[in-house]
Amino acid sequence: MLAFLPMKTIKRVSVHGGHSKEFCLHAEDLLEDIIKKYIKEGFTWVGITEHCPPLDDSLRFPDEIAADISADQLKKQFEDYIAKISKFKKQYSSEIKIFIAFETEAYQGYIDYTKELIQIYKPDYIVGSIHHVNNICFDFSKKMYEKSVKASGSIDLMYEKYFDKQYELITHLKPAVVGHFDLVRIFDPEYKKRIKRKKIWEKIVRNLEACKKNNLILDFNTRALKKAEEPYVSKLILQKAKELDVKVVPGDDSHGTLDIGTDIKTGIKILTKAGFNTDWPEPEVYIYP
Repeated sequence: MLAFLPMKTIKRVSVHGGHSKEFCLHAEDLLEDIIKKYIKEGFTWVGITEHCPPLDDSLRFPDEIAADISADQLKKQFEDYIAKISKFKKQYSSEIKIFIAFETEAYQGYIDYTKELIQIYKPDYIVGSIHHVNNICFDFSKKMYEKSVKASGSIDLMYEKYFDKQYELITHLKPAVVGHFDLVRIFDPEYKKRIKRKKIWEKIVRNLEACKKNNLILDFNTRALKKAEEPYVSKLILQKAKELDVKVVPGDDSHGTLDIGTDIKTGIKILTKAGFNTDWPEPEVYIYP
């Protein structure tokens, strides 16, 4: 039975949050300060979802390349992240429920690599995100986006490749949370028309059906509201997710204390109006031997 709660009683949660400058060059503030801000803002639970380290130097984020931080250094940094968030999970357990998680990439070799990271670090869950098409980090800048479009052959083909890669990720890794489902639209002012195109829409529906089949949660990523008119997931896709009874839960994708809870009220209002269950389901956590 679905639970539709009054706005004042709807819990604040985030399935995708907690990037900090200690472990992410394009974030701000210390991890502990971010956790304290979640507590101050009245969050019931949060998934801390730092980026996984790159497979090799060629697949680093552009800011990591510019800073000349090697893949090996980033892997050590990730180890430090797991140790620190494990400590904070226990330390702040009486004030907030913390899930230890990480955000995937989807470039060459990522499936086996991600499975290896899961076995080594044993997170509570992973956020299945895609920031690369043709091994190009398309969301870092408009210039990088255009580079990925060119490598794809057209922007429509880039969308198709993005959703095909997402389907591969969903079916092979079955992440508890699918991050910013339609991030591919980030620098496309025509995305509302583009997602309706037959080939693209069929892939979107296929992916949503795979989310439902595998009982995955869609990250309703309110960080997009800082620059765009609607979150990831956009309205048309959100309506289809509701029709298919796919679970959707807010994620603030915070990159510093100022992001904590950003536009969370707007996000909750959108989901409430769309008829989603606001008694937020928690991500299914891994059970290890």
